[in-house]
Amino acid sequence: MGERETASSASPAVGRALDILLHLAGRSGPVQAAALARELGIPRSSAYHILSVLVDRGFVTYLPKEQAYGLGVASFEIGSAYLRHEPLERLARPILRSASNRLGQTVHLGIVHGAETVYLLKERPRSRPSGDADIALVTDIGVRLPAHLTANGRAILAHSAPAQLRALFPRRGDLITRTGKGPRSLPELLSLLAQDRERGWSEEVELVSEGFRSMGIAAFDHNERPVAALSSTWHRHYSRHEPDQVRNVLEQSAARLTAAMSGRRPTAQLSRTVGPGAS
Repeated sequence: MGERETASSASPAVGRALDILLHLAGRSGPVQAAALARELGIPRSSAYHILSVLVDRGFVTYLPKEQAYGLGVASFEIGSAYLRHEPLERLARPILRSASNRLGQTVHLGIVHGAETVYLLKERPRSRPSGDADIALVTDIGVRLPAHLTANGRAILAHSAPAQLRALFPRRGDLITRTGKGPRSLPELLSLLAQDRERGWSEEVELVSEGFRSMGIAAFDHNERPVAALSSTWHRHYSRHEPDQVRNVLEQSAARLTAAMSGRRPTAQLSRTVGPGAS
């Protein structure tokens, strides 16, 4: 009997709890307890007990309307914490540096932690043109901003499971703003994220800072899930490039990071990129 089998025999509840979390992570939406028990071969009473504990600890969230369960904020935070470790930053740094130099403007690497965007890396171009006001940007390393306002955060949220989004934004109204612009409710945010997911990139104009515009594109793991995003911010009325050129550089850079992590872009997004007429 191997170590894994020994551990599972000694702590069956722990093994079942992990099986439940992995199963929920692999599903695109919430799952009812009876289906979980059946699909994992767990007694229904045990499944309900374990789910209750996981809900209390924040690893799973219960959705009364669907009478089903999805991943909770604590599960999301653990995944985000892993992404903050050096390997991701080490892989991303040269990619960001290249993108920044190609664009002549600042490029960021960010993740979503809870309901906030956290910026892990910030690369400036070797030579900055006159008119570049990078010093005015609030998006410095370690800065946290509401994820629903940033292009970086929305690029990740757009590819997150609905149950995860409901757990991160449990209230249907009163989403905060910084400039008086942006989504004010969960339904409005979900509509914006659907648009972002369909086109494969996110953009915000003066939602974080007056006079600035940002674009973000996600990088993905081997399960086609978003793990981080690359983004760039520039003056709304001053830019060296057309937005399409910025998007192309960020798309190429995000694809490089996805490949470096042995990841895969979502199939639908990939087909749009390489389909007829794609640029």
